[in-house]
Formats: sequence, C-alpha cells, structure tokens
Amino acid sequence: MEEYDLLVKVVLVGDSGVGKSNLLTRFTRNEFMIDSKSTIGVEFATKNVSIDGKILKAQIWDTAGQERFRAITSAYYKGAVGALIVYDISRQVTFENVDVWLKELREHSQPDIVVMLVGNKSDQRNRRKVSTEDALALAEKNGLAFLETSALDGTGVDDAFRNILSEIYQKMSKRQNLVAEGGGSGVLPKGETVNIRTQQAKAKGGTLKGLRAQCC
Repeated sequence: MEEYDLLVKVVLVGDSGVGKSNLLTRFTRNEFMIDSKSTIGVEFATKNVSIDGKILKAQIWDTAGQERFRAITSAYYKGAVGALIVYDISRQVTFENVDVWLKELREHSQPDIVVMLVGNKSDQRNRRKVSTEDALALAEKNGLAFLETSALDGTGVDDAFRNILSEIYQKMSKRQNLVAEGGGSGVLPKGETVNIRTQQAKAKGGTLKGLRAQCC
C-alpha cells in the first residue's frame, strides 16, 4: 500500500493546444510528447510530492479544451482544490480566453479553490504574442499566482505544480489547526477529506473506471 498524507485533486484547464497534456507528462513522468494529440474528455496522472515533511499525492486531471467537450468535463471540476489555467504565450486568443475559463472554473468549483495562471511555451520567445507584463496584470486583477513554463524544456514546470500544491497544503493545514484550537466549526468545505491519511485510490493512471478521488 502506497503511503501518503494527503490526496488532492488539481485540474488543468485552458484552450486546446496550449500544452496541458505535455505539462502533465513533464511533471509526472519528465517526458515530452512532440506528436501529442488533443485530449478527448479527461485524463489524469498522479505524483507524490513532499511539502513541509508531508507527502501529498497530487491527482492531476487534464481536461479537454475543445468547446464540444466542456459539458462532459465540467463534472470533473467537482472536488478540485487547485487549478492551473493554461494559455500559450504565442497565441493571443488563448490568453484572451483565460477570463472564460476562470468564469467556468468559478461556476463549477468550490469558492476557495487555489488557482494559478500559467503561460506555457516560454521557449518560443521569437513567436511571443502575450507579454509577461500583460499576464501579470491579469493575474493580479483576479488574485491569481502566475508563472511562465515550457513543457518542451521543462522550465518552470516543477515550480508551477509545487507552488500550487504548497499553497493548497498551507491553506488546508491552517484550517485544520483552527479546528484543533477550537477556532473553527470542525467541518471542512465540500471536496476535502477530514481524515488526512487516506486509502489509495483504486484506479490506475489514465483509467476512469472505478475511480473515487478521496478529496471529492
């Protein structure tokens, strides 16, 4: 039985072709698929990360960016405690659609979900259409963390995932400390588990059948 202290669900959202699947494989397997195809529906992978001496099992869901799949994937926002909204720095329209994805995320997820804005494909400097300054302004306006990444060469990928997982852990730890000190109600928001030590999810990577995320 695999040992971990906390199982958390994080979703990747954004337009099709921005590199969500490659961010997922780069972080979880340190691989890049040059000929990767668009995700249909939802895929997920897991990776254990150590945060402040605790082991977090990150269950990362990659949602399809195509409009026709949004009705299917919206149900998978349920239980997510973190989200990365991804755009392509070389495609302006993917950045313009960040507001659309943020609105959808707010509608389908819990109010205190941790959200990070990620500008992917930072290796394509000569094709840049979205400035870092514009992205920072949008992130500050919406209270989001921000980082640029390259799934191709790995720049910033590990930092993006570890930063959001660290913020998730800090937020959940603070809430549990308040409960222990008698300053809270003892009820965690929907989507989080009261028991920190969870059982291993009975599912293998990429297979949705039989999956029950402990944080849902």
